[in-house]
Amino acid sequence: MALFLFLLLVAVVLGIIGVAAEGVGYLLIIGIVILVAALGLIAVRWSQRTGHRPLR
Repeated sequence: MALFLFLLLVAVVLGIIGVAAEGVGYLLIIGIVILVAALGLIAVRWSQRTGHRPLR
């Protein structure tokens, strides 16, 4: 969970810098890619967790 929160923080910071600073729009794109990767990471972890529950 800490990795997800760190990636989320990095994505937000890069997005803000990419929007605010002129000429570094590529940072916004990198922030979006990191955000999508973080969401994918958390989705994979949640799907693996639900697959290992024992049947009652």
